[in-house]
Parts: sequence; C-alpha cells; structure tokens
Amino acid sequence: MSIKYFDHLPQLKTIRSEIDSRFASIFQNGQFVQGPEVREVESALATYLGVKNCISTSNGTDALLVSLMAADIKPGDEVITPGFSYIAAAESIKLLGAIPIYIDVSPQTYNIDTNFIAAAINHKTKAIVAVDLFGQSADYDEIYSIIGDNKIAVIEDAAQSFGSIYKNRKVGTLADIATTSFFPTKPLGCFGDGGAIFTNNNKLAEIIREITSHGQKKKYQHVRVGINGRLDTLQAAVLLAKLPHFDDDIDHRRQAARRYDELVAHYLSPWEVGPPQVADHNQSVYAQYTLQVNKRDEIQHYLAQRGIPTAIHYPTPIYSQWGESNVSHLPVTEKLCLSVISLPFYPSIPEDQQVIVIKTMADALSVLID
Repeated sequence: MSIKYFDHLPQLKTIRSEIDSRFASIFQNGQFVQGPEVREVESALATYLGVKNCISTSNGTDALLVSLMAADIKPGDEVITPGFSYIAAAESIKLLGAIPIYIDVSPQTYNIDTNFIAAAINHKTKAIVAVDLFGQSADYDEIYSIIGDNKIAVIEDAAQSFGSIYKNRKVGTLADIATTSFFPTKPLGCFGDGGAIFTNNNKLAEIIREITSHGQKKKYQHVRVGINGRLDTLQAAVLLAKLPHFDDDIDHRRQAARRYDELVAHYLSPWEVGPPQVADHNQSVYAQYTLQVNKRDEIQHYLAQRGIPTAIHYPTPIYSQWGESNVSHLPVTEKLCLSVISLPFYPSIPEDQQVIVIKTMADALSVLID
C-alpha cells in the first residue's frame, strides 16, 4: 500500500469539469493576469468570511509583506512574532528593515504565548504578527486587551487557519489585517502559489490593493512604492471551483483528526505522545496533524524505511536561522523544534492508512524508547 503525505487527486476528481471549463474560458479570452475571475474570487472569499474587503495576492508571504507595508512598518520598528513558526512572517519583517521580536509559544496550543507580549512592548513596537499554527487561531481578544490604547497594528497570519472558528467568529476577521495562503497543501489550496489579505478598513484596503500592483492608483500612476503581488487568473479559477466544497473539506479534516486522536489515545498512550491542544474557544481546521514525541528524528527514519512519509513543522527556531544574537532562550520553541512530527494528512485520507501510520509509530516507539 502506498501512503501519501498529501493527496490532491481525490478532490480534483469532484471539481475537474468545472476547472476545465473555467480554464478553457481563460485560454479563450487570454486574460491570464487580472482576469474577471480574480475579482470574482475576492468577492466570494469576502462573502465567505463576512468581511468588507478581500485583496488577493501572489502568495501568502507577499500577503504578509504587503500588510506590513500598509501598516507603515519602517526600518528600526519592532514587530512582535512567535519564535516557533514558518519563516515567512519574520522574513517579511526583516525585508522592511524592521526588527522581529520573538516570543515563546504556548506549550498547549503552540500558538503565540500572550503571557509574554506585555513585556515585549516598548515605544518601538509597531505591530504584532500572531501566527495561527496547525489550524487554530491565536487568542486575539487577549492580544488586543494587552495592547490597550497603544497604537500597535495586529496582523493575523491565517495561512494555516483559514476556515477555522475563534469564539464563534471566523478566522480572517479577528484583527486589523488578516492574511492567508492558498499554497496547495493549505486548508484551501490552489494549484500553485496564491494568497489573500482581508480587512474591514476601507482605507487600508485601498492602500493594500495599490501596493500589490506596483503602487498604482490607476495604470501608470504610481502613488506609493509597491510590488508585483497579484494573484494570477488561473489560480483564481481553481479557488472558485474549490470554495463551494470548502466546508465539506473542513468537516472531513476534522473527522480525520478525530480518528487520529482516537488511534493515538489507543496505541500511543504509554509514551505520552500527543497533538497540540485545541483551545476550548477554537474550532481547528487541522492544516496538519502534528504530534510531539521523543526521539523524533529516529522515529521519522523508522517510518520512512517502512514507506510512511512525514514532515517536520518546524525543525529550527526562526531566530537560529540567521544567527541572531539578541534573542533570549525560548524553551518551548526549542523543545518543539526537537520533538514535533507531522503525519500523512488530508481530507480524504483513508482510515486504514491512518491505522497503519499509528501502529507503525507504536512499533517505532516500542523499539526506540522502551
């Protein structure tokens, strides 16, 4: 039996005819950049979230970069962000000459630990980029409570949490600006790179749209410095075909996660292996199914030898990537980097494959740890 880490083909079978039809229309009219499908998907995504403005982007990283530019982040400004995350948020901060201030994450949810935010705020703090990790939201109400009257922008990086729920509100509506990614393995993925920015602030939306198109207010009238950050028409067409099925996909992700939870509790309980806790006020979309386990690297090798692919999200603290010397020890971040492993996971993953994955992991633990 071949086990895939991620498989897009089952879903493709259900939407292939619509994608073929939309692609044929684009090939016929030749509007590969900024075709009508782009505004159509922006409208559909805004409606899905119940937000005033959606601006599509070329990818999730550009969505973060543009959001920081729209928030007027400048060289020397400080931006608070978690130390345990994908590198895109910190990378975008540094590209603008700003300084990422890394704080540790919660040992329960793996999201930014709000207990450390207040101590990180000073007169240079201009923004917080709170990354929603592995499918669930950070605690935005608590973040805003800590900020108080300080003029600090909050950017919600919902690349892994788009479609999830926080306190009965949809993720993507919780902060001044929210971003997401449509990378193929994300909860809502296209067939290449793509992203989006969401805001209820119409003035910010105007600035964001200008930045994504070389700072243009209209053609050849450049009112600010921008980038080429536009979503291409073909990817917009893919998202339009997928969006009507998205809630069903989320349900299937949650069912698959529950099956893993049950299997982990049954087979792996002697070794205290488990996933991050989903906060009571959150409903996760399970962008990945990730466990924390001792002897992670040896276990990954054991699984690979038996045809079971896995991934490490993430093996190195962000601040270690660039050799930054101004970062204090972040113990939870560093522990997670040594112990997390993500298992094969997608909405239609067969249950028998999940059983094989967990039983093989139990075999590995019995050999390597007992």
